[in-house]
Amino acid sequence: MAIDIKKELGQAKIEQRIVYESGNEMAAYAAHQINYHIMGYFPISPSTEVAQFLDLMKSNGQHDIVLIPADGEHGSAGVCYGASTAGGRVFNATSANGYLYMLEQMPVQSGTRFPMVMNLVCRSVSGPLDIHGDHSDLYYALNTGWPILMCRDPQAVYDMNIIALKLAEDPEVRLPVLVASDGYFTSHQKRRVQTFAHREDVQAFVGEQPKNFPHTLDRNNPITVGPYMNEPDYINNCYQQSVAMYNAESVFDRIRSEYADLTGRDYPILDLYRMEDAEVAVFLMNSASEIIKDVVDQLREKGVKAGSIAPNMIRPFPAKQIAEALQHVKAVTVGDRADSYGGHGGNMVNEIKAALFTYGNRDTMVISRIFGLGGKDFYSEDGHNLFQFAIDAVAEGKVAVPFDYYGHSAGDPAKSPKRVMNPMKYEDLKTGLITVTPNEETHKLNVRIPPLRALTGKPKRIAPGHGACPGCGIFSGLELFFKGIEGDIVALFHTGCAMVVTTGYPYSAHKATYIHNLFQNGAATLSGVVEMFWERKRRGELDEFNLQDDFTFVMITGDGGMDIGMGPAIGAALRNHKMIILEYDNEGYMNTGAQLSYSTPMGHRTSTSNVGTKQAGKVFHHKDTAQIMAATHIPYVFTGSEAYPQDLVKKAAKAQWYAQNEGMVYGKILIACPLNWLSEDSDGSDIVGAAVDSCFFPLYEIEHGVTTITYNPEDKNKKIPLSDWLKTMGKTKHMTKPEHAESLHAFEHEVERRWNMLKAKHENPYL
Repeated sequence: MAIDIKKELGQAKIEQRIVYESGNEMAAYAAHQINYHIMGYFPISPSTEVAQFLDLMKSNGQHDIVLIPADGEHGSAGVCYGASTAGGRVFNATSANGYLYMLEQMPVQSGTRFPMVMNLVCRSVSGPLDIHGDHSDLYYALNTGWPILMCRDPQAVYDMNIIALKLAEDPEVRLPVLVASDGYFTSHQKRRVQTFAHREDVQAFVGEQPKNFPHTLDRNNPITVGPYMNEPDYINNCYQQSVAMYNAESVFDRIRSEYADLTGRDYPILDLYRMEDAEVAVFLMNSASEIIKDVVDQLREKGVKAGSIAPNMIRPFPAKQIAEALQHVKAVTVGDRADSYGGHGGNMVNEIKAALFTYGNRDTMVISRIFGLGGKDFYSEDGHNLFQFAIDAVAEGKVAVPFDYYGHSAGDPAKSPKRVMNPMKYEDLKTGLITVTPNEETHKLNVRIPPLRALTGKPKRIAPGHGACPGCGIFSGLELFFKGIEGDIVALFHTGCAMVVTTGYPYSAHKATYIHNLFQNGAATLSGVVEMFWERKRRGELDEFNLQDDFTFVMITGDGGMDIGMGPAIGAALRNHKMIILEYDNEGYMNTGAQLSYSTPMGHRTSTSNVGTKQAGKVFHHKDTAQIMAATHIPYVFTGSEAYPQDLVKKAAKAQWYAQNEGMVYGKILIACPLNWLSEDSDGSDIVGAAVDSCFFPLYEIEHGVTTITYNPEDKNKKIPLSDWLKTMGKTKHMTKPEHAESLHAFEHEVERRWNMLKAKHENPYL
């Protein structure tokens, strides 16, 4: 059907324009037009682009939003809550496990009644890890006390983000509001969208912030936020919050009518399609609810009285409206894109059943199907099948299977995945070519390694054939480190590039036992494995496994994993578990598209520290993880680089000895990421070598608190200017231009300061 653009735009009372953008772009665009005060954020797919687009606009001076990159989603939620209590307008976006990580903050914000807007770009919750769209994160939001608006397409994402703020700040509501869209289906697919042409029209519709809301920056009216409450007061507080939630339904209805009058676009609480005389219906949410409309039309052409229902708001749940819509329907299939395990259906079907019961409908038959998990596509033929369940129920006068999954395969045990690689042999891993002996006088270890060519016969612990980008330094760096490790290992990998590209089900590139857990729990998880090993060994329970030697337990982290993962890593260090934490530092969140992490150096370009007329890369200095971990007083800390292989292999051997005999080890290796560093695939080793020679990434070790520089480029007359290293990468070439001299000088000064501090520690064992 041809679209009459002039007719559509003519329905609006304000000037609009047509763009062709994705849901994430429209969330960011609405936020920049509103011009929020603060966005606290942390990158997680598929919501990451929202912050990226805002940062790109910020770098060119298109808005005044202060973008605060937190150390994790839990921190980003705290940033947003604090900013909300201080009386400003606040925005955020997240997905999946990131939302779950901030979950404890959600009822705090709604329970203390501070408005904000957050976009939940819906994605599967692991494990196992899946980054595609379903509603398993959304269903965790249902009991947090936030009104929830639904977005079926990028147009709705834009419109609902504008409506959401007005709803959040309404005096009858005064609650934070969640705007939910489908990850990748809506977030990344570009569609034709109408927007307000002028920012002032958006701000006029939203209106000024209410002046009478309490906040923490009013010196004439100091307040206590989040007091301790006993039973009578707490239940009263919850009652008032409940009243506000139910008020949100009528307030939303009023606001959407105002919005429809202004723009010509309407979002009734229920989107009812051909339901006026429907006998069979399907209930779906968000992106799938548009596809089902085509199915309704096709069935109507065949004489089937079909209709569809999709909510634009699910908190508060529109129970009465749904009961009214279904009062003459004989059977309805409810598709849930997440399961409520053990509940005989997903959350929506059970709430619909409750709505029908509450309003006296005992006749409409309800069929529950879980569909589309993990981003599984939904096509019109699937819609026909969902309708067929309802049609069959009407024909038979009963629901044959009230609850089931749709589109799944139960699996055939005879076709279960078979091992494609044999376990590595202990004798191949325990070469005896590396010797480590303690020096009782120096309290350090003496290490002897053979020429590196003698270690090439050791089997690789990660098989070739993984999916890493060309030139990725992760696996050359890890394998070089593993050359110094003798015997069996158990490895835990944080989420990140190293994990994602080696474990595409049903295959795995890992030849040793491998565990995955998320950033914030990796160190704690491996701590549990370590202590269980030693306790089971003490009880004699592992004799049957013919352990010829103790395992070496290694946690691999990177891609910014020591931001969220810093706290648990420090906890594991303070407990001094016998394990190694090895960080591959690629200077960003590369697995989600090169956003800044706290390990990103100052001035470096990332997708959330763009270079433009108003901003020139990251504006604060990088985190020195090795020094932070050294402050926990663990036995051994080191840095390494594949550009200096003998040094790294020796440190690996030391790390194993300490991890098996004394306690925690922390190591950090700099690795190249050509894709996001904007460098040549073949230059990785040279680039990380230049980082060492410029003293940006010095090579040293700390044994029992005593620092030793293991390679000093000054002593060897190999020190190079920092700018020489920066010129090797596209992400930093801008720093050597005259207009960025101030940023370069600040970076050079900090690198030199840290290098001189390290030299002082090298010269004085008490520093």
